[in-house]
Amino acid sequence: MSHKYQPKKDPESNNLSRRKFLGTTATAAAFSMIPLNYAFKGAPLAAPATKPNSRFGGVQIGAITYSWRSMPGGADKILKYCIETGISSIELMSNDVEEYLGAPKNPMMGMFGPRPATPTTAPAAAAAPATAAAPAPPTRPKLTPEQEATLAKYNGEIKAWRLALPMSKFEEVRKMFNDAGVNIHIVKFSPSRWSDEEIDYAFKAAKALGAKGVTEEIGEEAVKRLAPFAEKHGMYAIFHNHMQFATAGFSYDPFLSVSPAVMMNFDAGHFFGSTGLHPNTIIEKYHHRIFSIHIKDKTGPKADPANTNQVWGQGEMPLGEVLLLIKEQKWPIHCDIELEYDVKPWSDAVKEVKTCVNYAKSVLLL
Repeated sequence: MSHKYQPKKDPESNNLSRRKFLGTTATAAAFSMIPLNYAFKGAPLAAPATKPNSRFGGVQIGAITYSWRSMPGGADKILKYCIETGISSIELMSNDVEEYLGAPKNPMMGMFGPRPATPTTAPAAAAAPATAAAPAPPTRPKLTPEQEATLAKYNGEIKAWRLALPMSKFEEVRKMFNDAGVNIHIVKFSPSRWSDEEIDYAFKAAKALGAKGVTEEIGEEAVKRLAPFAEKHGMYAIFHNHMQFATAGFSYDPFLSVSPAVMMNFDAGHFFGSTGLHPNTIIEKYHHRIFSIHIKDKTGPKADPANTNQVWGQGEMPLGEVLLLIKEQKWPIHCDIELEYDVKPWSDAVKEVKTCVNYAKSVLLL
C-alpha cells in the first residue's frame, strides 16, 4: 500500500503543535525516570527503577548522541541521558565510547569546537566531493606546520591505542547499556580515511557493542572503502546525507549498487530543509535500504529563514507523516532524534530530547 500525502491546508494539520503537546500533562509525565547515580567513572551502575522503552506503535524511537553535544560526554554520561529521556536505543558516537575507555585526547579538538560531530582522527586536508554532482564537505581551517606535527603525533598515538584495546572493553560497555535497558544499534566511527587496521577495529568494536553497522558521511570513496569491511564482518556500512539531494542529479543508486552491505542513514530533516520535498518520497522508494532516519524539524528552502532548525512542531517538516508511514508499513527502520535547534538557557539538551521523545510518542500512539 502506498502512503498518500495531501498538500497542507493548515500548518498544524500534519504535525502535533508544540502548544497542544505541552498541554498534555499525561504525556509530559510519561517518562519520569530516576537518574542513575555515577559516583565516579567505572562505578557499577544501578539499574533504573523502570527501564526505558521508546518503541511506540512498533516504531523504535532513538537518538544520536550528538544531540547531547552541549553536555559532558563519555559513555557513562550518555547512558545517564538515555535513562533520563526515556531513550531505549541509540546511535552512539565513537568519541563518547573511546573517551570513556581512556583514548588519548585529541589536542586539536578545541580548535574545531568542544564536541565536534566527526570524532577522533582529523585529516589535515579537506575530503574530496561526495560525487561529481554533490557539494564538497566543509573545509577545516588550514593548519600551521606545528599543528600538523601535533596532529600527526596524535594520529599515531590513537592508532596504537585502538589496535591494542581488547574488544572485551567494548563488550563491557555493551553490557552496561543493555543492563540499563538501552541498545546500541549503530556506532558513528566515520572511519573511511583511517588505516585498514583501524577500519577493521571500528567494525569489530561496533559488533562488540551490539551494533548492526558503522556510520559515515556519504561519499563515493567512503562507500567503496567501507563496503568490503562491512561484508567481511557481516555488518552494514551506513551512510548519512546532508544537503546533497538539493544538487541536480544526486541519487542513492550509485552508492547502493556498490554492495548489499551498504545502507542509508537518511536525514529527513536535511532532505526537507534543502529541497522542500516530502521525505516520504525517499523513504518509500528506498525503505529496504534505509537502516535509520534522523528526525528533526526544519523550515523549508523557501521560508524566511530558510532551511533552519526549529523546535519540534514549530517548523514545516512533516514529522508526523514520516513517523506514521514507518508505523503503517511496519518497516524496521530506526527513527533517531537529532537535536539541532538552539537550546534556551532555561533548558538543556536532556530536557529537549525528552520533549522530542514524548512528541513522537504522542504521534505514534494516537
